[in-house]
Amino acid sequence: MTDTTGLGPEDAKLITLARASRARNATAEGAAVRDETGRTYAATTVSLRSLRLSALQAAVAAAVSSEASALEAAVIVTEAEELTEDDRAVADDLKTQVLVIAAPDGVPASITRR
Repeated sequence: MTDTTGLGPEDAKLITLARASRARNATAEGAAVRDETGRTYAATTVSLRSLRLSALQAAVAAAVSSEASALEAAVIVTEAEELTEDDRAVADDLKTQVLVIAAPDGVPASITRR
């Protein structure tokens, strides 16, 4: 069972969505975000010849294209220990209130509340 101590049930669900997306697509990262209206979006790393997006960038792009203007929470499931500068900038752009980096097993490595 995944330990999500310190997270509410809605944020814990984002971990589940991000993990499921990552596993389904067999990618390095999975991400899930919840916008200011409670809608959720999940995505994985995009690695095409002509387009490269991190999982968080892809999830945020889906949210923004659906008219989201802020994020209540964002979760990134990755083996990396910290976010890239680009991912931090994306989270900042949408004034993300809760930002979680979780290991592939779903255990949060860091939880940032803003």
